[in-house]
Amino acid sequence: MRTIWPTCSKGASDRARQGGLAAGGCGRNNAGMRPDVITMSALERFHRTDTKPMIRVLIADDHAIVRGGFRQFVADEPDMCVAAEAATGDETISLVREQAFDVVLLDIAMPDKNGIDTLRVIKQVRPEQGVLILSGYPESQYAINLLRAGANGYLNKDCEPDEIVRAIRAVARGHRYLSEAVADTLADNLDKPAAARPHEALSEREFQIFCKLAAGQIPTQIAEELHLSVKTVSTYRARVLEKMRLANNADLTYYAIKNGLIE
Repeated sequence: MRTIWPTCSKGASDRARQGGLAAGGCGRNNAGMRPDVITMSALERFHRTDTKPMIRVLIADDHAIVRGGFRQFVADEPDMCVAAEAATGDETISLVREQAFDVVLLDIAMPDKNGIDTLRVIKQVRPEQGVLILSGYPESQYAINLLRAGANGYLNKDCEPDEIVRAIRAVARGHRYLSEAVADTLADNLDKPAAARPHEALSEREFQIFCKLAAGQIPTQIAEELHLSVKTVSTYRARVLEKMRLANNADLTYYAIKNGLIE
């Protein structure tokens, strides 16, 4: 279920004194549905004397405990606010359509639409939208293809909270954020011959369809989700098999599992 937090601003200080401050940095009074937690960082946030707008963050992850952790990281920063949360790809897209965010923290493994599909739609809806990918997969597996697809940064969930905060600020300023691991991956790919691994030779769309085929989806289902004809999907499938030198969908699935692209 998606969650939209009240807007964070200096004017919220009166509400904060009346009802406390939520850990995410957005105040709720005693009539709110969740208990309020007052933190020094949140108090400082509401009593800021500058007029610089806060960085509005949308957290998109299907695990409530993960969203809670990210929400706390943001709550500890005086210049950031969790403006909304989403548990699915469709919820994320709906929120991006409805309001503006400075940064979307997007998980790859999302229900109904994976992070790759969600990223593509977000960039169609709001090309300028900053998207920071958070993933449990190593950078070497997905980073390059997601950066090609328009992601503004890629972080492994094992990274330190300070790095997430740095990345959010960088993306909010319109920059790309490359962690040391991602930078090393990019450098390695520059040093290696083209297509060091078969899936790295795929285009953005080919990689997207490859992941769906490897996960067991059939062409008609993929065509419906991506708004393509079945014939077009079949053409992409043939290209993927040819480029990767594989024979069938079972080979694609085996390859994806062996290389840690799906579980």
